[in-house]
Amino acid sequence: MLAMTATQPDLPDMTGFDPATLDVRGLALSRGEVRLFAGLDLSLAPGQALLLTGPNGTGKTTLLRALAGFVRPDTGQVSLGGAAVQDVLGWLGHSDGLKPNETLRMALRFWADMHGTSRRAILPLMRLLAIDHLIDRPAGQLSRGQQRRAGLARVALANRPLWLLDEPAGPLDGAGRDRLADLVAWHRARGGAVIAATHQTLDWPDAATLDLGARL
Repeated sequence: MLAMTATQPDLPDMTGFDPATLDVRGLALSRGEVRLFAGLDLSLAPGQALLLTGPNGTGKTTLLRALAGFVRPDTGQVSLGGAAVQDVLGWLGHSDGLKPNETLRMALRFWADMHGTSRRAILPLMRLLAIDHLIDRPAGQLSRGQQRRAGLARVALANRPLWLLDEPAGPLDGAGRDRLADLVAWHRARGGAVIAATHQTLDWPDAATLDLGARL
């Protein structure tokens, strides 16, 4: 449940989406000639969150990319309940999808328009992430953590039920991780689901953990 205080902003009001259930069976992935893991089964229902953990090189990013359809698994199946990946997936990799000379106002308007999301959602999302005061600042003048918060707003504006986040908290300080947790809680409360690869400790209520290092 999202724990909002009396001083925090109202939640963004966005149109709903059709929740998607992720089902993975017998997945095997390799990097070059190196087998990362095999026989992986997992499922993720609307409202759930899964944290992928483990040392570098255990396949966290590769698994996210396979779930997104960017790489082909050696064996196994990934099902999204019959939905097409582009209709359900919100992706955040190491890049935040920002152009250095564009202000956040310009960038987030572009992403909202591209996904058919009302521009009225931009400011509430920025307030939730505590970057609304930066709306007319070019992305290239932002700190790395501020850029990551803007990248998270971009993902939310896609209005897709399944978020795949690669090290979302990497450049964030403690306050930024709290804002990330608020954003994820809002998304899950709407029926969304989240998988995040992380080296950081993320305090997301009821989130399951899959340690890929333990599978070696």
